[in-house]
Amino acid sequence: MLKLSKKADYALMALQYMATVQYGEMNVPSTYRVVNTKEIAEEHHIPLELLAKVLQTLAKHEMIESQNGPKGGYVLAREPREISISQVLEAIEGPLGIADCYHEKDEHASCEQMEHCNIRTPLLKVQESIMDLLSSMSIEDMMTESPLIIVESRRKEGVQL
Repeated sequence: MLKLSKKADYALMALQYMATVQYGEMNVPSTYRVVNTKEIAEEHHIPLELLAKVLQTLAKHEMIESQNGPKGGYVLAREPREISISQVLEAIEGPLGIADCYHEKDEHASCEQMEHCNIRTPLLKVQESIMDLLSSMSIEDMMTESPLIIVESRRKEGVQL
């Protein structure tokens, strides 16, 4: 499902924080320094043990690197523009989808309605649009103060995300 967990929120917050520390507010390389788990946890009021697990997952997916030693911590393994929001979410959540049936092979489908489903194809288009959007957004985009996207409604009122 596309509903995100706290772990996904924490992963995005941690990556954005690391990017800001490493690259500064304007995404220009600044003073290189590692960021430790405790610093991120205190900055964003995140449970330390849960954040540690999230950071280990991000390191396993090569988005961040662990630096050992007394002044150890984490740094981004790639530039912020090279880490997409979809990569982060999939690392934490697994395959993303509006419904579980989008990840199942037809011959092993657990949905009893698969053969007769008339909403699967239209929802697949929605899912593809969401994935395209998440793939086009990066940690770099999170470093700006402007909204990532603006969704226009028929009433001419925008919703900022």
